[in-house]
Amino acid sequence: MSQQKPDPADITAATASDAPVETEAVPAGTHPEPVSEPEELADVTAEGELVLDEDVETYVEGPSLAAKLGVEALGTFFLVFAGVGVALYSTFSGVGGTLAVALAFGIAVLASIIAFGRISGGHFNPAVTFGAAVAGRTGWVDVLPYWLAQVVGGTLGAAVLFLTVPSGLAQILDRSNGGSVRTLFSTVSTGYGTHSPLARVLAQNQITSGVTFGMGAALLAEAVGTAIFVAVILAATDRRANLQHVPFAVGLTLSTIILVLLPITNASVNPARSLATAIFSESWALKQLWLFWAAPLLGAAVSGVLYRAFTREPVEDDLFGEEEEEVVVVP
Repeated sequence: MSQQKPDPADITAATASDAPVETEAVPAGTHPEPVSEPEELADVTAEGELVLDEDVETYVEGPSLAAKLGVEALGTFFLVFAGVGVALYSTFSGVGGTLAVALAFGIAVLASIIAFGRISGGHFNPAVTFGAAVAGRTGWVDVLPYWLAQVVGGTLGAAVLFLTVPSGLAQILDRSNGGSVRTLFSTVSTGYGTHSPLARVLAQNQITSGVTFGMGAALLAEAVGTAIFVAVILAATDRRANLQHVPFAVGLTLSTIILVLLPITNASVNPARSLATAIFSESWALKQLWLFWAAPLLGAAVSGVLYRAFTREPVEDDLFGEEEEEVVVVP
């Protein structure tokens, strides 16, 4: 005779009366009936084995460090390529060139944040990374790798521009200084004193009034500008803020700061941008480069400290990065 499967109602009744009942084995990949464990739950492996919670490991799944560094390099490349590229050829647009440069940098960082922010946090700037680390929003272990990626990306962006400028165009645009591509690139490098953009314009117009922005003025302007920029990013990306329009706020903030700083220093606010253009400029740009690392990092540190002072429990979330998911692994 064929043996019939026990009815579930009979199994329940037999279990309640402590009578032994035979049931079928749990097939692989299925969940058995709830198992009663004192203060513990059980998990099931793919083979149908029960494993207590104490044997279950959890880890946080998110973008790899290589992915983060890759998009940081790509975003910084775009930022330098767009912003410096517009500045390099702004001679053709006259006075409107200042606004065009500011918008180019702002739109570039806006687009990069929207495209890559969920992966790396959307820094694209060593000062932003440093400020986020001081604020407790980014791990210190990521600072140097992020810096390296940003410097490489920015330098590649400047290299593409440098290699594509025709030497004849450089001679036309800058006849008074020899017309080399390096001389032309010096016009978009950050500097102070006689290399301040305003002082250079006055000199070209043969106005020798001694009007220059010295080292102190340049340091203060860059530090304050970067502090404002980093403060906006930290506050706007706080977990209690609405992130929907944050990229636009950050992009417009950067554009506004660049409009202010362009006549003073050529507007750094980003050490990677300053290094990228200095490499392909005349020697003075590298000699003055220290200020355009020191001032932005100082301003970023001030904003990071103030953020921690006004925030009880900063969360390490990589600014624009998506929340990482917890994944359960059953060994």
